Amino acid sequence: METDDVSLREQLFHDKVREILICVQLFICLYILSYLILTHFRKNAEFVTDDIEDATVNKIVLWLCTFTLSVAVCAVLLLPISILSNEVLLTFPQSYYMQWLNGSLIHGLWNLVFLFSNLSLVFLMPFAYFFTEAEGFTGSKRGVMSRVYETAVMLLLLSLLVLGIVWVASALLHDNTARESLYDLWEYYLPYLYSCISLFGVLLLLLCTPFGMSRMFSVTGSLLVKPRLLENVEETMNCAVFEEASLSRKLNSNTSCWLNLNMEAMKRQFVSIQAKRMALETRRKASAWQRNLGYPLVMLLLLALTVVCVLMVCFHVLELLFDESAMPRGMEDPHLGLASFSVFGSLGAAVQVVLILYLMVSSVVGFYSSPLFSSMLPRTQDTTLTQIIGNCVCLLVLSSALPVFSRTLGITRFDLLGDFGRYNWLGNFHIVFLYNMLFVGLTSACLINTVTWAVQRELIRAFGLHRLPFTVTRSAIPFRLLMASGLSKIQ
Repeated sequence: METDDVSLREQLFHDKVREILICVQLFICLYILSYLILTHFRKNAEFVTDDIEDATVNKIVLWLCTFTLSVAVCAVLLLPISILSNEVLLTFPQSYYMQWLNGSLIHGLWNLVFLFSNLSLVFLMPFAYFFTEAEGFTGSKRGVMSRVYETAVMLLLLSLLVLGIVWVASALLHDNTARESLYDLWEYYLPYLYSCISLFGVLLLLLCTPFGMSRMFSVTGSLLVKPRLLENVEETMNCAVFEEASLSRKLNSNTSCWLNLNMEAMKRQFVSIQAKRMALETRRKASAWQRNLGYPLVMLLLLALTVVCVLMVCFHVLELLFDESAMPRGMEDPHLGLASFSVFGSLGAAVQVVLILYLMVSSVVGFYSSPLFSSMLPRTQDTTLTQIIGNCVCLLVLSSALPVFSRTLGITRFDLLGDFGRYNWLGNFHIVFLYNMLFVGLTSACLINTVTWAVQRELIRAFGLHRLPFTVTRSAIPFRLLMASGLSKIQ
């Protein structure tokens, strides 16, 4: 018996060490990837300075932002890794090389992401912001440590303020619980605070994702070569070359033009014509398959993903009405390798993974496309540290809410693990049902608006109505007039 106990303890020890090594290797890979992304966008002038103290502070802040971004990426990958791990264990149930992939590893990964998300949102990112703004207390010796002391004091005051606000909010909503748990910081207030942050992230995803799905068509279309109906590329290219040569000759020959009030307008027109000519050259160099087949296939793929997502949410709404198990909830043991989380098996699980990643990409596109947050869009080699901190916080809020968002919409049946499933509002049927209905309504409205306007815009351009001296809008030219103009032009 004693030998069996020793062997069991050794096995548990080896399993725990293996899980730690796997998590560390995954985090190191994500940290390196996040560091490369941030160094691509950071402003190099802030790190190349004669002040060694400022350079040291900026490096420390960059490391903290890299840690936060890597946690955000890991939060995005939580559900895909869990779903794919279950399918792998179903495919190879007795494989010796898949013994490391178990429920304990996945559950530990969820707990680590939850812990580091709390740590980054509550402590690391506020510390990074105050650290960049700190200069040390008046009369103290200059140095990095004086900034650390000032940042620690500011962070302590902010923590007291936030905890006071959370206590007041909980007292207004749950009076008895707030009185009983006045000193229960770790077990009540921090999870309650993170539950509020997660609710804010889920609401932000509800607004950004439908808008991002509609914007995905235009963003993807700007990266591809669009086919043009009834357009002669060579003729348009020659006109653009002649216009560019004419403007260039005017700017170079007539020196008085440079003193004219219309100089800036001519410069802008010249730059616009140059950009148009370069775009036409790209379209002319593209192959016929890329020009006529690539763009429609990508647009159909985006449309199919959006429609499938909306249909899955509609089906989940019906499930909520007749099946209590459709409600999002948490679980302690994932029980991987027993059954697929999709009725269509491995194919359905792969579709779930694709849809989850598509939702995340759409939410990020919608977030940066919204007028409220468009100014936060990072620019290559021209993003300040303050902007990097703000972007990391926003991405972490979105990504940490993605598992709850996907499970609430019924994109996957994989229940939430660890503290992700302990949010107070997850068990409220009215909130979950209204959330699903709002998502279906907003996504359908954005999709219909995008598709109809895209079709009318292409018809306006194809029939030459964009060359009219007035601005052509949807209200100015009805769809029947477009069709009549097109038929007369074809005849």
